[in-house]
Amino acid sequence: MSAASARRLRAVALHAALVVLAAATLLPLWWMAVASLMPAGEAATRGLRLWPTAPTLEHYRVLFARLHIGRQVFNSALLAGSVTTISLVLNAMAGYAFAKLRFAGRDRIFRVLLAAMVIPAQVAMLPLFLMLKELGLVNTYAGVIVPGMASIFAIFLVRQYALSIPDSLLDAARVDGAGELRVFVSIVLPALRPILVTLAIFTFMGTWNDFLWPLVVLSDDRLQTLPVALANLAGEHVQDTELMMAGAVLTVLPVVVLFVALQRHYLSGLLSGAVKE
Repeated sequence: MSAASARRLRAVALHAALVVLAAATLLPLWWMAVASLMPAGEAATRGLRLWPTAPTLEHYRVLFARLHIGRQVFNSALLAGSVTTISLVLNAMAGYAFAKLRFAGRDRIFRVLLAAMVIPAQVAMLPLFLMLKELGLVNTYAGVIVPGMASIFAIFLVRQYALSIPDSLLDAARVDGAGELRVFVSIVLPALRPILVTLAIFTFMGTWNDFLWPLVVLSDDRLQTLPVALANLAGEHVQDTELMMAGAVLTVLPVVVLFVALQRHYLSGLLSGAVKE
């Protein structure tokens, strides 16, 4: 066998293995979507089926019309969108400041922030709850939004990415009369777009899927998020597999749509990061 044939055979084997792994990854998601369209009881009695015998949207009608889960979907979308938007602005500004601006104690403050990353989130949960209680933010949207407005890990990622922006480019803009805000908006933000898109996906996904903190800080049923509502629903309808799968589809679908919509920017961020390394 020639060297070219061997390389072609290895490439075919590699692609075949990737196809098998992709199919194994997508199969549970496909079954989840299919089960949500099955008549009641079919998912539990017919074994693994890749298509419903009689597709129906009855379970989605039950979720929205009888169980009124639309309110929780709105709450999750509002909180995830707000946290993502605010955190991108604040983390981008903080990361750029630690990377390119000179101020007293910059490196010491950054080292303290990095040291704080080793503290588990569960340890800080009680002090954070007590602080929000004193501020009157418990059982409000702000009680979820405020703790997520900044992240040490996000600041670290933005800082590391911002270090690659040439100082000469920033200095040239300042010499031309641009203020720091103009430099940040016109030069820094476009350069940070790949890492900001990556952070947007991670932040939205983390806030949308967050269960523990909304459960702790939101006691009003009208303010509950979708994961909390589905957990409560599971306790009452644990045998309704199709209904639970319909709720799971509602949870997964926005994150998948967001990733597909932003995947070009996300992948460009990964590739540019690899080139810089």
